[in-house]
Amino acid sequence: MPVPPKTSPWWDRDRHRDRRPFLCQRAAITRAVRDWFGAQDFVEVETGILQVSPGNETHLHALRADLPGEEGQIARYLRTSPEFACKKLLAAGEDKIVEFAKVFRGREDSPLHLTEFTMLEWYRANAPYETIMADCVAVIARAAEAAGTTQFSFRGRTLDPLKPPQRLTVAEAFERFAGIDLLATIESAQGNRDALAAQAAAKTHVSGDDDWSDIFSKILTAHVEPKLGDGVLTILHEYPSPEAALARVQAGDPRVAERFEVYGCGVELANGFGELTDAAEQRRRFISAMDEKERRYHERYPLDEDFLAALAQMPPASGVALGFDRLVMLASGATRLDQVIWAPS
Repeated sequence: MPVPPKTSPWWDRDRHRDRRPFLCQRAAITRAVRDWFGAQDFVEVETGILQVSPGNETHLHALRADLPGEEGQIARYLRTSPEFACKKLLAAGEDKIVEFAKVFRGREDSPLHLTEFTMLEWYRANAPYETIMADCVAVIARAAEAAGTTQFSFRGRTLDPLKPPQRLTVAEAFERFAGIDLLATIESAQGNRDALAAQAAAKTHVSGDDDWSDIFSKILTAHVEPKLGDGVLTILHEYPSPEAALARVQAGDPRVAERFEVYGCGVELANGFGELTDAAEQRRRFISAMDEKERRYHERYPLDEDFLAALAQMPPASGVALGFDRLVMLASGATRLDQVIWAPS
């Protein structure tokens, strides 16, 4: 069997020459986005990479760093998001903050996932999550303008990032693209596994050990996400409460929460929340998620007690995490994430 040719290193002159136009676009987009946040009176912050807890979601996988201490090793984790630190800053009195954060996630090496990547994350105190949605649309448009384009394209899909976005609730998207009445499978804030499995059986393989969230994710990935962000951006909002670990439950309907995602050309670009500030409820959700993580993956991450203490003092707020590398890829016309990373690992 012939040996496949080895890809040249990223610092090879010919390979770098091919990637350089995309990298220069990245630099231009970074300047433009920074200018936009500055004009909106945001303060750019820098928070620590090493954290006591990397996050407490079931399917989130972190990289651990054991640090030497006087009494033995001290466990720390490379952050999966700057969220905990940013919310502590909101509790401290900051009003509008933004960070270009290097973050790290395990088990996420694919054409649209990197172990190390840049997350653009920002928060507004005392602002509804609709304001953060509008921010996302404005930031994406600013990136397009900096790249000198009116068209994003990826894998045969195109959109105009300067046109008003499409807005769909998750329930509307499941009904339209999968023929599933999603809200009928949620009771209060809990998913009814058997009710969703019965509707999903004709759409996807449902295993005996799949819970409600597993089935939801299978339908979302196979039938909904590929249809989003075609022609214009799509804002998918009112996520089911079981899929919104750090978001407020929507007033008047506990089945859905103040969570949204932004899609372009079938690619998830941003994930935002009306932030949960009930420390006791957040603790309950984290413990439940870690119990499930231990059952599935035989590991659990510690809780950040300082974060939970700060949450009790944090003002009402909304925030979002945007995959900056993905945005640059779409705006620059690149076809792979490694083309828009200065020094791929």
